[in-house]
Amino acid sequence: MRKKALLGAALAITLFGVAACGDEGSGADQEASSDQSTEQQMPEQEGQDPQQPELPEPDLEGIPDVVAEVNGKKIDKEEFEAAYESQFQQMMMQAQMTGEEINQDELKASTAENLVGNELLTQEAENRKITASKEQVDDTLQEMAEANGMESGEEFIAALAEQGMAEDEVMDQLETQVEIEQLIAEEAGDIEPTEAELQELYEQSAAQQEQAAGEGGEAGEMPAFEEVEDQLKEQVKAQKEGEAMQALVDSLRDKGDVTVHL
Repeated sequence: MRKKALLGAALAITLFGVAACGDEGSGADQEASSDQSTEQQMPEQEGQDPQQPELPEPDLEGIPDVVAEVNGKKIDKEEFEAAYESQFQQMMMQAQMTGEEINQDELKASTAENLVGNELLTQEAENRKITASKEQVDDTLQEMAEANGMESGEEFIAALAEQGMAEDEVMDQLETQVEIEQLIAEEAGDIEPTEAELQELYEQSAAQQEQAAGEGGEAGEMPAFEEVEDQLKEQVKAQKEGEAMQALVDSLRDKGDVTVHL
């Protein structure tokens, strides 16, 4: 079912997005520049040249029926295409801002690796008998709803139902999401950031702001450390969780039987 694959892909991307958080700048940096970036981007979007070349489409030619096999579990073409199209749209938005072309071969390879990693984590959570409570699943459902611009989990489920996905399928996907998050937390252990780590991240953000201003760009005023301390903590935690997750995936892959057919 297409919508089931789309939801599964979205959850996989959410997980693997943790590993990339460290490259996106700190919460302090984002807060200082968010208003300004909106002001800069909107006029460009409204003033786009109607004669500009057509945007590229995702290249899905030649995708095999089975994209990968992970310890006997198949990742099929439908699941891959759903994940790839989602990743492609994100890359297109970045490309419109940076002017860089999308290397679709590299994007296909990274999408397949993300799906393989997600399957390895799913299997490991099952092997460790990690379970998710109803409350945890409901909280995740609410977060997914809000991320999609909806007010409630019920509204989110209803929207998916209109496209053919049953409620129990949605809840199964979310349960897996929660179990993997618990697995990553178990691997990461106690990752309470130190004052030194927070200060270092804050100073890096300040340096980036200063560099942007020096290169002729406009930079918002840097917030005080105390104002963004909570965001900095979340940033450091995300970085450490991403590192722990990737280390676990690498270990599971080395010990497992993984074949990618792209």
